Amino acid sequence: MRPYLDLLRMVLADGERRTDRTGTGTLSIFGAQSRYDLREGFPIVTTKKVLFPAVVRELLWFLRGSTNIHDDLTQHTPIWDAWADAEGNLGPIYGHQWRRWGADGERPGIDQLAEAVALIRKDPTSRRIIVSAWNVADLPKMKLPPCHAFFQLYVSGDWLDLQLYQRSADLALGVPFNIASYALLLAMIAQDTGKRPRYFIHTLGDAHIYLNHVEGVRTQLERAPFPLPTLALADKPMLAMTFDDVRLEGYQHHPFIKFPVAV
Repeated sequence: MRPYLDLLRMVLADGERRTDRTGTGTLSIFGAQSRYDLREGFPIVTTKKVLFPAVVRELLWFLRGSTNIHDDLTQHTPIWDAWADAEGNLGPIYGHQWRRWGADGERPGIDQLAEAVALIRKDPTSRRIIVSAWNVADLPKMKLPPCHAFFQLYVSGDWLDLQLYQRSADLALGVPFNIASYALLLAMIAQDTGKRPRYFIHTLGDAHIYLNHVEGVRTQLERAPFPLPTLALADKPMLAMTFDDVRLEGYQHHPFIKFPVAV
């Protein structure tokens, strides 16, 4: 996970001090990119504990097209609770856009994810294998506009790569979660299409460390990384997978660091 740790060092050294929507304040740079090679192991941060079960539960929730925190209590993760309304609704966020773009009472919408998988199979050299969560018409209805806005897939022989554009990147708290989530998504899509996962490329817009996270980040950078673990997936179609079908084997990590969430 050296690319992630190098990014933390760069923002601490060169970040511009800025105000932000939450009033917390950040150190920020604009425009950064990190590349993670899944052939070297599953890219999850080891210099602190990342709650991988929560990563799995959230991604499965997205894949089902869910937008309510009460949709499936057996898979519930509290990540989105702070933004949900009294009924648990979040508006047409990621799951809606991935699986039902443009849906309303009369139209079922477009299943972008299914179309991307189909395009990998029938036209693997296409430069249009893209899934977007940034639906401008729906932004006012969302409790939180997408931070990880869209991703593109790229086929090279038997290999599959995924590049994510993330407009806003909370490096201490959110980004380790995002890296693990999209690496998992890449592995799932690769298995579904008969490919092997290779590179997850993470392109960031506003990459920032909140000022109240700086000391925790410095603590993290003093720790030596452990070897990367291995991901194991059940031999099932991606959309049929459940929590028990995803395992992370050999995950060694340093102790959890508590970073406050800026809402």
